[in-house]
Amino acid sequence: MTLEEAIQKAIEYETKIRDLYRQAESGTRDPKGKKLFKALGDDEQYHLDYLLDALKAWREAGILSFSELTTVVPSADEIYSSIDKIESHLGGDDLRDEKQMLGKALHAEIETSNFYKSMRDAFPLEGQDFFAEFLKIENRHIDAVQAELDYLSKTGYWFDFKEFDMEGY
Repeated sequence: MTLEEAIQKAIEYETKIRDLYRQAESGTRDPKGKKLFKALGDDEQYHLDYLLDALKAWREAGILSFSELTTVVPSADEIYSSIDKIESHLGGDDLRDEKQMLGKALHAEIETSNFYKSMRDAFPLEGQDFFAEFLKIENRHIDAVQAELDYLSKTGYWFDFKEFDMEGY
């Protein structure tokens, strides 16, 4: 795969995830859920715009120039350090639809993260740096979506750490 083809494929992934979050935003009744899905959708739109600009620059100059890539999603450390203060972003009694949407989002984020990892590993330094930045951000998205899903599901796990153990009681 060429660098141009990889960027085009990344655009497809980001578009798919953005659309998924937009659909989730319009499909949830909970105002906090709408806010969460909107923020994630806006973040994906930013990534999409970033990739479109990078592709244009690559086509025009043959140079992969990029500025710092940002995200609204906190790092894993920030999420983990604030667990005691966190209340679910989604409220209400019946959250089946929201959980289903988060499950779809998690699957899409993992798929996209795997793509970025494979692209990071496949290209020389310039491409590695470019895709490594996206990989970091997609991993943040995975962490945030998983944490929200764990919290809503009350699985006893929060952010892949066992929160409580009912065995022996």
